[in-house]
Amino acid sequence: MFRPKITSAAIFLMFALTSVWLLLVIVAPMLVPNNTLTDLSGRVGFHDNEALFSQLDPIPHAVYWIGDGECHQLADRSYFINGNQMPFCARDLGLFIGLAIGSGIVTFYRYKIHPALVLIGLVPLALDGGVQLLTDYESNNTLRMITGFIAGLVLALLLAHFMFALQEDPSHEESKPSQ
Repeated sequence: MFRPKITSAAIFLMFALTSVWLLLVIVAPMLVPNNTLTDLSGRVGFHDNEALFSQLDPIPHAVYWIGDGECHQLADRSYFINGNQMPFCARDLGLFIGLAIGSGIVTFYRYKIHPALVLIGLVPLALDGGVQLLTDYESNNTLRMITGFIAGLVLALLLAHFMFALQEDPSHEESKPSQ
């Protein structure tokens, strides 16, 4: 019987953390009464909606508070669950999904991505977001999520590439205390 083997404890930890975070982002709107958070539109780097979160339970409050500071949370660029806007936009949700899936892949399959492929994987996100920023073009949430997913996936593979390289580095082994 085939049993998948974990490639690295550090990468397994990355997979666990990205999966738990993704779960929290998806579940947070379900932990809030229906139609409570319907427009969180704001600015990146600011907490525009703290008053809306003050009555939330601690878990959704924390997830939405992080989203409020790290994402624009524009309502038309976000998905809704349970009548509530998700704490992050569609592109960020795609990034989180890509990070979790990419981490899951490298947890059980040792894969090293060439760093140049990471740049290729980031091109769709850069084109979609950049053209939208600089022109009248308006992307849609499906495309935003797909470009975010691709970027998250290649970033997870790149992080794993560096972790594998660090584990194989002979100077890293020499710095460990002898037993």
